[in-house]
Amino acid sequence: MIKLKTKEDIAILREGGHRHAAILRELAAMVRPGVTTRELNDRADELIKAGGDKSAFLNYKPYGADRPYPATLCVSINEEVVHGIPNEGEPKVLKEGDIVSLDLGLVHKGLITDAAVTVPVGRISQDLEKLLATTKRALQAGIKAAKGGRRVGDIANAIELIGVAAKYGIVEELSGHGVGYHVHEDPYVPNYGDPGMGEVLKPGLVIAIEPMFNLGTRRIELGSDGYTYLTADRLPSAHFEHTILITKGEAEILTS
Repeated sequence: MIKLKTKEDIAILREGGHRHAAILRELAAMVRPGVTTRELNDRADELIKAGGDKSAFLNYKPYGADRPYPATLCVSINEEVVHGIPNEGEPKVLKEGDIVSLDLGLVHKGLITDAAVTVPVGRISQDLEKLLATTKRALQAGIKAAKGGRRVGDIANAIELIGVAAKYGIVEELSGHGVGYHVHEDPYVPNYGDPGMGEVLKPGLVIAIEPMFNLGTRRIELGSDGYTYLTADRLPSAHFEHTILITKGEAEILTS
């Protein structure tokens, strides 16, 4: 069931989104060769707690999961599409030429925002530069299509057209979603589909849009940890995400 947000909710989500963006910027600035995934997670935890907020992901148990998610931050490197666990086992060390997705959920005054960026580790190949730039552009296209009165399919199609043109694998099993009262809410916001289809985008709706493009196949596999999704051919993947507010006109990015 879709629940529109009140004016009071939106004011809190704007405030939380501003904090969220600042934290992601600081984490992205930390990324360099030699940094570990555990260090990124620990810093995310420190920054969230310093603001008096909470992680939306730590101890969250999504439908179908065998256990709660054990970290504050999702850190996914290269062929890891999403939900990489940064603080279990031997910490992974970032290397020159890697790309790394940082996906953060923030609870501010009881309401949740969700956003992600994929950043280079040092100098990366031209193929990876293009993958990151294209996936980010697809997010921007999806946001531009998210106008009040249009439909979820308009967002999905705007993202799909960019991925198809670049000949990337568009992840179909994972998608954007409603957010705010819970980490995942209705509606489901896929990264492929037909324009004019799906739920109507009504003012007050808050959704997370998150294209995931793979350099090779669109097929993905769930890793042995029960959370990390990987590309089936082990080629790199990029992921960008914003939480947005649907208005009567252009959508408002809450996590910018």
